[in-house]
Parts: sequence; C-alpha cells; structure tokens
Amino acid sequence: MRAAVLQEIGQDKLEVFDDVEATGFGPGRVRIRVRATGLCHSDLSAMAGVLPQPAPFIPGHEGAGEVLEVGEGVTNVKAGDRVVVCWLPACGACPACKRGQTELCLAGFMNAGTANFKRPGGDVFGFAGTGTFTEEVVVDAGCAVPIPDDVPFDIAALIGCGVTTGLGAALNTADVEAGSSVAVIGCGGVGISAIQGARLRGAAEIVAVDPVVSRREAALRFGATKAVSPDELPDAKQSVTAGEGFDYVFEVVGRSATARTAYENTRRGGTLVVVGAGAMDDFLQLNMFELFFDEKRILPSMYGGGDVLRSYERTIALWRAGRIDLEGLITHRVPLGDINEALDQMRTGVSLRTCVEI
Repeated sequence: MRAAVLQEIGQDKLEVFDDVEATGFGPGRVRIRVRATGLCHSDLSAMAGVLPQPAPFIPGHEGAGEVLEVGEGVTNVKAGDRVVVCWLPACGACPACKRGQTELCLAGFMNAGTANFKRPGGDVFGFAGTGTFTEEVVVDAGCAVPIPDDVPFDIAALIGCGVTTGLGAALNTADVEAGSSVAVIGCGGVGISAIQGARLRGAAEIVAVDPVVSRREAALRFGATKAVSPDELPDAKQSVTAGEGFDYVFEVVGRSATARTAYENTRRGGTLVVVGAGAMDDFLQLNMFELFFDEKRILPSMYGGGDVLRSYERTIALWRAGRIDLEGLITHRVPLGDINEALDQMRTGVSLRTCVEI
C-alpha cells in the first residue's frame, strides 16, 4: 500500500512509497482504511524533531476512514463502520482516567514507541501511535471511534485533532465567560477553532492575531471581531481593553516568545491558555514577583482539556446545528501523492487545513 514516510528527523520532504505494510493486527486491534486526513502543525513539529518521535515514521494523526476488520475482543466497532482516528485514547484504568482527566492518559503515548508499519528495509513507526498519511493503519480499538454515517470523512478527520483541541481550549479549559474579551495568537485550524469556541461562549470581543493576511481575513469570517498582525497587538490591547489586557489569551503557536507575549497581554487576574505544542528545550521565563502580583492563571490545554469522546459528540452536534463551521476550515485538498505540496501550504500559512484525500 501507499504511504508518505519521513526517513530521518530533520528532513522537510516526505517520500511516498507503495511497498508499505500496516502491521500489528490481532486481538484488541482494528484495521482502518483511511479516507481523509488533515495536516496539523504537530506533524511538522515531529518531522523537525521538536516533538519526540522515532524515525522512520509516517506522519499524520488527524484522520478518518472505515473499519476493514477487527481483532478478537473488539466490541466498540465492526467492519464497515465509519470512524475517527483518536491519537490519544483513554485506557479507563489509570489514575488520570479514574480522576476523569482522560486527556492526560498516557496509554496512547506508549503506542508511539512500537512500530506499526514496515517496508522491505525494516520497521516504520506511525506518528503518535497512528500515522494517517497512508491508505491503511492498524491501531488499538480505543483509537477507532465510531461516527454517524452523515459525517463526511473530511469533516470527521478535522474532529480527530485540530477542532477538538481548539474548541476544547475555549469550552473546557478556559470556560470562556459571556461578555469577556479574548485574544487568540496563532490562527491556523486550531486557533480558528478556539475563536469559534469563544464565540459560542458569548465573548464580546475576540481579537485574532496572526502574521498572515489570509488567516486574519479568515478569522473574521469565523467570529473574530478584530484581526491584527503581531505588531498591531499593542494597539488592539489599548483599543479593546483600555490597556488593561484581555480576560483570556490563547497561545496557539507553541513557542516561549509568543507565550510571553500572551502573558503580557493577559489582564491581571485573567487567564492565559497554552494550546500550542512546543519543544522541551524552549523555556518560558516568568519572574516570581509578577507570577505572584499579577495573579494570572496559566492553563495548559492538552487535546482540548476534556473527555475526548464527549468532545467529539459535542462537536458533531454543534456542526449539525450550524453553530460551528467545519467545512470552511478546509481551504485546500490534495491527493496523497502531493503531500509535500500540502506541507508547504501549512508552512507558509496559506492554508487553515489541507485535506489529503486518500
């Protein structure tokens, strides 16, 4: 089968091979025919080595498709079911799951260290234990989440990561208050989803911050009340909040520099939500006096900060009701053979989400 493979960490191009095999099928496992996958910035981060991932590996973790077969003991799905690929499944038994913090379950991360593909030259890993830049993937049963038949594969793929992460940051982690002021730094697919979440919560002012003009224009269509470049953020802070700072600031880039900017633009007693996935050697510096004196809440948001399965269901309900726009997030479509074109679209910021149709 065909799959897009990164041979070595640090390379910026993927190679599409037709001699890849999905391995590991057996009890408790599910084989999925991938029909659509989105590109998330985390894929680029893993390729660059910012996020730890063994190589060679197949990127992609935001996918949807149909079940081809299930192993012994699998009861949540059957052959023919439409599913979202969940890269962070909950085991239900660990301390985090028992506390109700299923987004902190580490079971899914354990899968990342086991190769689930192979080529004639040896084993190939799947990013985050999945790897959706491929025609087929074998995953644990918990990674295959059934969806209703009326949800298109491209929409379902977005729900698998970016939309769940952005919406959840606003709805679960921040619990944005009606009438509040919000700034979102970084307006790709995840940032736009955070904007939609803030709009759903009734935020009075939502300022989108991004260096790319097309993304700022898109943010206004999705609910932002103002869109500015990073250099214009101080003026926006002054005009919207009289210089006090925003009630909520979402950092959706994953860099200490933008997190520091987000902190400085959060009002005293306000909330900074860290959504972007950054590097282990990139440190955010705060002095102890400001940390005490400003009383700003700093809330990391892992995969939307809530129960993933409930978040999927909520997102589908909101989409069906026309309360959120998911179709509009898909700005480009490419076949698997043009995967490097899709990566360039993400790097340059011209796309919110590119859908790879497989």
